[in-house]
Amino acid sequence: MSSAPGRRWVDAIWPEPLAAKVPEITFLFWVIKILTTCGGEAVSDYLAEGNRLVGGAVEVGLLAIGLVWQFRTRRYTAAAYWFLAYAIAIFGTGVSDALHLFVGIPYAGTTLLWAVVLALVFWLWYRSEGTLSIHSIVTRRREAYYWAVVFATFALGTALGDFTATVLGLGYLASGIMFFLIILIPAVAWSRFGLNAVAAFWFAYVVTRPLGASFADYLGRPQSLSGLGLGSGRIAVIVTVLVAIGVGYLAVTRRDIQPPQALTADPRMNPQIAPGRSPHRGY
Repeated sequence: MSSAPGRRWVDAIWPEPLAAKVPEITFLFWVIKILTTCGGEAVSDYLAEGNRLVGGAVEVGLLAIGLVWQFRTRRYTAAAYWFLAYAIAIFGTGVSDALHLFVGIPYAGTTLLWAVVLALVFWLWYRSEGTLSIHSIVTRRREAYYWAVVFATFALGTALGDFTATVLGLGYLASGIMFFLIILIPAVAWSRFGLNAVAAFWFAYVVTRPLGASFADYLGRPQSLSGLGLGSGRIAVIVTVLVAIGVGYLAVTRRDIQPPQALTADPRMNPQIAPGRSPHRGY
């Protein structure tokens, strides 16, 4: 009986989803995802140009707004989802950069650190839920695991992009091109050689971060640092407008809403479904 008030309080601020809380994977999903990685890098770099304490407070504030908005919704909403994804892109960049600049961890160390964190979250998620499919995001716990993975991928991608560009000496443009080629690997492996769809999705998802961040750094950093010198602020504004246009289109057309059968095809995806149904074949 004593746990009932606590449960009602949790339900009030973080209600159980009524439907999947993430979008269906379409071509536009990948476009917007890469844009948010690019914008997250640019916005965080721009905020770091001023007072770092104020910039950090802005990043934390955006993250808090995004978390409250997303977790208060009970089904996927394009604006809430992508606002949080963008906020995590900004915050993840700031955290990863802070570990390097202020704690003194080299890029190789932060890359390894976030790779371990990502692997740990994946392991905990699978151990708890038995699936990493995005079609399984129909409970509060699975949504928490999902966004923990998203944060880890953003932080890892920031560190990895800086590592290849500076430590390995590839520069930002060459790094971006390299990650573009790498992101084609899971697409080809899935479509041509039968790579598991969930593994292919997360492979590509992780690589989008260093891909977008590398091009953001190339466009925004000064020429003395192997960039084009357009400025982080200008890149942040341009990318944010493009993301807003894409999200607005999705919000109006609702083309990225997961079909209802995605929630019920596999009992591992939906704990309320009785066992014995056919397994889901998608992500």
